[in-house]
Amino acid sequence: MATPQESARGTSGNNCNFFNILFRRQSTPPPPQTKTNSNSISSLAKLLLPTPRRLKLDPSNKLFFPYEPGKQVKSAIRIKNTSKSYVAFKFQTTSPKSCFMRPPGAILSPGESIIATVFKFVENPENNEKPQKPALKFKIMSLKVKGPMDYIPELFDEQIDKVTVEQILQVVFLDPERPSSKALEKLKRQLDEADAAMEARKKPSEDAGPRIIGEGLVIDEWVSMYALTQLYMYVCIHCCSF
Repeated sequence: MATPQESARGTSGNNCNFFNILFRRQSTPPPPQTKTNSNSISSLAKLLLPTPRRLKLDPSNKLFFPYEPGKQVKSAIRIKNTSKSYVAFKFQTTSPKSCFMRPPGAILSPGESIIATVFKFVENPENNEKPQKPALKFKIMSLKVKGPMDYIPELFDEQIDKVTVEQILQVVFLDPERPSSKALEKLKRQLDEADAAMEARKKPSEDAGPRIIGEGLVIDEWVSMYALTQLYMYVCIHCCSF
């Protein structure tokens, strides 16, 4: 049977061993995180965080068309660059054979807006049935670019990992026999603005200065006059020497 002194020494020894183990566990640095874990965390964060939008659309999520079977109808959408950089946008559709856009894409400066016109051919329904909800959809994508440049669709193919899907637009048909519809009235106003903007782009700017036709010919003519002048001076010098 252990004496009280031995029991006390055994208890204190156990306590010392416990604290030593606890201290070693706390002082041991945690294992370094691998790149795989950090990459997976960043990928998960991108999925959870909302994608920043560069464009403001009006209408925001729908494209309205007047329902006129057997005719080509038009819709319009205003696109505004709300970011602080130059942004390229591009249209895509699930039915490219029956639809086209004008313009199909462009590059907008910060704060710039444009009205795009969308054309669609409406097929005649079978047995004069009422139009069902169309499966046709439009997608607007955006891409941040370095500065002003000419728009080419290949920009989106070259930097596909940086492309953002701004919005997928549903198609909604409007009854043209109800002219009091607010959506139809707004569509007509936007179409008028789109036509006016298109006509303005066709006209030459008054501040653009005179048009230069055949600039290469002007340079060639300048070179020819310089050569004739040099030849005239050469002839005069040699004639005076005799």
